[in-house]
Amino acid sequence: MDVFLCGADGFLGRAIQRALVAAGHRVTRGVRRPRLPGDIAIDYRRDLAPEDWLPRLEKMDAVINAVGILREQRAEDFERIHHRAPAALFRAAARAGIGRVVQISALGAPATLPYLASKYAADAALLEALPANATVLRPALVFGPEGVSTRFFMASASLPVLCIPRGAGELRPVHIDDVAAAVAACLAAPTAASRIRHLPGPRALGYAEWMETYRALMKLPPAPHLPIPASLMAVAARCAGMFPASLLSRDTWAMMREGNRADDPEKPAPLPSQTLRDPADFALPEEAGRLRAGALAAWQRPMLIGILAAIWLLTALCSIAFHPIEDSLGLLLPFGLTGMAAATTLALAVALDALMGVLTLFHPGRKLWLFQLVLIAAYTLLICWRLPEFLFHPFGPVLKNLAVAAILIQLHAGESTS
Repeated sequence: MDVFLCGADGFLGRAIQRALVAAGHRVTRGVRRPRLPGDIAIDYRRDLAPEDWLPRLEKMDAVINAVGILREQRAEDFERIHHRAPAALFRAAARAGIGRVVQISALGAPATLPYLASKYAADAALLEALPANATVLRPALVFGPEGVSTRFFMASASLPVLCIPRGAGELRPVHIDDVAAAVAACLAAPTAASRIRHLPGPRALGYAEWMETYRALMKLPPAPHLPIPASLMAVAARCAGMFPASLLSRDTWAMMREGNRADDPEKPAPLPSQTLRDPADFALPEEAGRLRAGALAAWQRPMLIGILAAIWLLTALCSIAFHPIEDSLGLLLPFGLTGMAAATTLALAVALDALMGVLTLFHPGRKLWLFQLVLIAAYTLLICWRLPEFLFHPFGPVLKNLAVAAILIQLHAGESTS
């Protein structure tokens, strides 16, 4: 078949393309930004009429919609990207006489949540436009190392202590390759196998078991659990939802509470002859190291930046608010600074520490890490020169600069050059 795959550069789209090519189909990629010969530019925020799609469907035998977002970046993104643009595509497919259309939807309830409501509205539009030649595939939570949600939950599972929210529903994760295989099977299935098909994973997992399963995939030992009250999770979701890049929001927490539960459990599950892999088999043993490295990197860098910012900011706060000013000024006497010169130097040092803390939080980067390394080296040399007693202090206040330097070196080495 000649297949028009919308969202071919996305998380699901890439896997679906591989499965279609392996099955012998010819794939035309519909993508936001064309990069390969034959790519067709699509924009689900703008392509809201069937006339926008008809020229793209010439000579196509099938259409697959794999476009989706987890969070809205602009107002009405769910309505446009999940509903109106796909509905226009489906009406165009009906006019063009397309033989098969597959819509990648989502499995969950209740359908009143904006994410699911917009998906289900597109599902209904497809079944109305092509009642005999359409398949709505509703996978549960999809596991794939490149997926945003997978990376988030793998990072959560790699923490030394597992935060287990109370009230989270059971999940039935399904591997992305199984979803892609199901899409290819939908194209090959007879028309009678059309309509809505649910695709939950083979085993239901509670949140704690789910996290432990992910730890096992990364070859990490079991970790202690920290129960999080549902009320606290609701507050955290509301606060996190204020940041557009955050995966956690009120809607995603609501979907986590419901789990992979469908409004209509009678819909058929996997296509006949398809065997879904168990979550314990989502990754090969030799992939554990790569998964573990990616999961740790997801939270270790923010942790290091947070610790570094706290050191700078709390140092400034202690110098100006908690430590006696007279004692702070006394530390400058060995450098020959007294009176106004000492007060000015102290104020500049406090301001510099505070500035370093703010820049660490809001403008991290290679140049900042290098500057801070030089600054700490200068502080250390000055103390060794005029205040050597701190070098041999039993609490090791100067020696701890080695740990800070190690953090800066690691952050500097991990920054990209772009």
